[in-house]
Amino acid sequence: MTALVIGVDGGGTSTRCVVATVSGEVAGRGYGGGSNILSSADPGGSLRGALLAALAGLDPGEVTAGVFGLAGGDSARERTEAVAAEAWRAAGLPGRPSVVSDALAAFAGATAEASGAVLIAGTGAVAARIDDRRVTGRADGYGWLLGDEGSGTWIGRRAVRAVLASVDGRAAPTALLGCFGDAAEPAPSRSPEQAGPGPLGSAPSAQEIVRLVHAGIAESGPAWLARLAPAVEAAARDGDAAATAILDEAARRLAATVGALGPVSGPLVLAGSLLTEPTLLAGKVRAGLAGTVVTARDSAAGAAALALHAAGAGAVPDPLAAHRRLIG
Repeated sequence: MTALVIGVDGGGTSTRCVVATVSGEVAGRGYGGGSNILSSADPGGSLRGALLAALAGLDPGEVTAGVFGLAGGDSARERTEAVAAEAWRAAGLPGRPSVVSDALAAFAGATAEASGAVLIAGTGAVAARIDDRRVTGRADGYGWLLGDEGSGTWIGRRAVRAVLASVDGRAAPTALLGCFGDAAEPAPSRSPEQAGPGPLGSAPSAQEIVRLVHAGIAESGPAWLARLAPAVEAAARDGDAAATAILDEAARRLAATVGALGPVSGPLVLAGSLLTEPTLLAGKVRAGLAGTVVTARDSAAGAAALALHAAGAGAVPDPLAAHRRLIG
């Protein structure tokens, strides 16, 4: 019998699951839709799907520990733990998983150091101070309606506002109108991979844009707004003033979020697609940071590494060595 641990990284757009041996080798991977409890349409279904895919061909009875790093969980702890436990049971797993901040999983997926800080900007946005593999301070991460400043969802909301201001004459024209394409082909029908300016055709009215946005949110949850972030990036690269202003403001807000943590001893991990990909926003944020900056790699593996540490010396002979092997 080979003892196994499970790590899950659940964000607003996608869910990733890693099954690992106690010596730090990956035994299985699975993927699902968004599982942010505050913004995703079906977080439980996404968690269950990712778990089942990662466990294909493996014995669930060999799993000794699991850690879920879930976006939005800190703002709805009871509900998040209930959804995670139900997905765990549905996958036929014994016991129940621990639920931690997605920030902690991202940090552990980038470094085996026990302390430092992490800034995440993907569908949502949050910064956290890490001490001895525990979150001891945080800033933002309050969800799309109340916070997540500088995130993909925040950028999407700003893009919609810029387009509406342009359409009704309160602001200059912007290429961001192309996000909505022809009014006859709503943007919500496009996947995140297809997000970006569509064919212009006949320009939609302000009322049509509002309708399309609400339809997208109704279909996919508020995380749908983050689909507009790649279009803002593309427009800014082409010199669009409205798009550039949105990214400049997003960078300032993200810098302020991590700055709110105060001085940090240890590496600062940048996580989330907006900061780990070669985006304009990532460049703007990095330009304002000091100290050791590390790019996140595999937050699901980070969650599995936390499970290795949680399992204890009796189950895992050398958790630190297994952690390092797991994250490469």
